[in-house]
Amino acid sequence: MKVLVTGATGFVGRAFVAQLVARKYVEVLALTRRAPADPVAGVKYFWGGDVSSQTQWQSALAGVHSLVHAAARAHILDSTDADQLTEFRRVNVTGTLRLAEQAAVMGVRRFVFVSSIGVNGSQSQIGKSFSEDDQPSPHSAYALSKLEAEQGLSDIAAESGLEVVIIRPPLVYGLNAPGNFGSLMRAVQRGWPLPLGSVRNQRSLVALDNLVDFIVTCITHPQAANQTFLISDGQDLSTTELVRRMAQAAGVSARLLPVPVWALQAGATLLGKGDAVQRMCGNLQVDISKARSLLGWAPPVSVEEGLRRAMAL
Repeated sequence: MKVLVTGATGFVGRAFVAQLVARKYVEVLALTRRAPADPVAGVKYFWGGDVSSQTQWQSALAGVHSLVHAAARAHILDSTDADQLTEFRRVNVTGTLRLAEQAAVMGVRRFVFVSSIGVNGSQSQIGKSFSEDDQPSPHSAYALSKLEAEQGLSDIAAESGLEVVIIRPPLVYGLNAPGNFGSLMRAVQRGWPLPLGSVRNQRSLVALDNLVDFIVTCITHPQAANQTFLISDGQDLSTTELVRRMAQAAGVSARLLPVPVWALQAGATLLGKGDAVQRMCGNLQVDISKARSLLGWAPPVSVEEGLRRAMAL
């Protein structure tokens, strides 16, 4: 069975490709923007620039059974909100749908789309987790582009018979995690004092190995076809507890200052970082009961083990 992966050099895509190769029961193909600097042994690579309405994928799609689409435009600097939405749509919507259309024509059976929990919203209500049945409430241009891609994929599935699986993960953590979480990991490893000792929220996260395992499940499980799934580690943590566990995993002392959340928010807003603090201190919980009941899936890696792997020096 051939499995084609986009975004194969990214944080999630590379780990997924490596896991497929390790399992030795599929032929792994990878689509990248350019030739990879450190290719995974046993993988056949195709590269052809950006994902867009003009990209031709046919040569890579020939004979493919399942396609995992992990490529996306996630960050845009120095542009207006309108410009950001236009660029997100160019890659995350138009490019994704062109890929799906060509996949359907080439006889690909299943299209697994790595979306975002941002489609549900930026915060869940206290005591109420997000679920697949919630009305979408995207909180950013990026999340809106993911929702529009999901809707377009559903239309293509209905018209062509292509099986589409949509996965909406929350924040993904692991070794060499990018972004704000990676910065937090490095701060904890270095023993820096952090003003996060009074955060009493609850947040769902997903270890990279758990997300990869779930994607592997979705490429073949018959009950996954044309379904949307929310996943996580199955254990929610406050930001304060998360930092404590990160420090424990790294073998260092957690240096947490008990700064009130309102003070954190006020200071961050003055510095133009209010959204980052909201993401770190707000609630965001997801219900993974659908993945458990429909697919029989359970996270293979505990939070403790996930953090140990992430914090490995």
